[in-house]
Amino acid sequence: MAALARVVASACPAPLGYRSMTAGSRAPWLSLVALCWALASRGATGSACAPCKPDLCAFVQCAVPELTARDECGCCERCLGAEGERCGGTRGARCGPGLVCVSQRQAEAPEADAEEGTGRCVCKEDGAVCGSDGRSYSSVCALHLHSWRALLDGPPAIVVPPKRIHNVTGAQVYLSCEVKAIPTPIITWKKVTESPKGVRLLEELPGDRVNMAVQVRGGPSKHESTGWVLINPLTKDDEGVYQCHATNMVGETQAEGTIKVLHQSKNKKDHFPASEDVK
Repeated sequence: MAALARVVASACPAPLGYRSMTAGSRAPWLSLVALCWALASRGATGSACAPCKPDLCAFVQCAVPELTARDECGCCERCLGAEGERCGGTRGARCGPGLVCVSQRQAEAPEADAEEGTGRCVCKEDGAVCGSDGRSYSSVCALHLHSWRALLDGPPAIVVPPKRIHNVTGAQVYLSCEVKAIPTPIITWKKVTESPKGVRLLEELPGDRVNMAVQVRGGPSKHESTGWVLINPLTKDDEGVYQCHATNMVGETQAEGTIKVLHQSKNKKDHFPASEDVK
């Protein structure tokens, strides 16, 4: 504030004989001072963020990628606080997703310097929760942190496996498979067949099938990838078991879906059992 006052004083110095000026004659100068103050304040605020130079940013390695964010200037990466960690202070330490920085009373706050701050990151949602692993967690934030850590350098996990499809010849159908993993997995599709001797065979898709296409893209959520196998038009030869295979440098996994094909009748409507996913 003192530095800002010096900027204003140098930019808008008081006129000679200011003390002897009447209130009416001082008004224009006071308006000018107000304008100078506003401009100086804007300049002081804007100067806080210098041009971004990513090569000068310090390397940061947060507990999990979900706790990584850009700083206030949108330039360098910084780590967000997990539940129970300090926040606030002169560094303006922020909390991660689903958390809020709560100030502690002086008697409760541990000794900390002004840079670290004495606030604590607290989960917005109170109450213990039960995870899909059968374990109890103190909060939903603790559950999220555990699931994020479980994905670090781990084998792929198929979040949404391929489904069972029933349809008629000539239709357009597709199977999809959502996979979550760090590092990013490679998703491939195979058609499962059997040899005359009963040996299980895997045919890489799309191969030379002109009615089939395979596509992979990132999403729908962070660290997820989705793969599709699209068939158009559907033929009786496309009936069978399809395998979604996901692999990364840590491990691999697979899941299977099926396609049941009925011949399209010109005279009457075919009846077939309801499927999980009819396209």
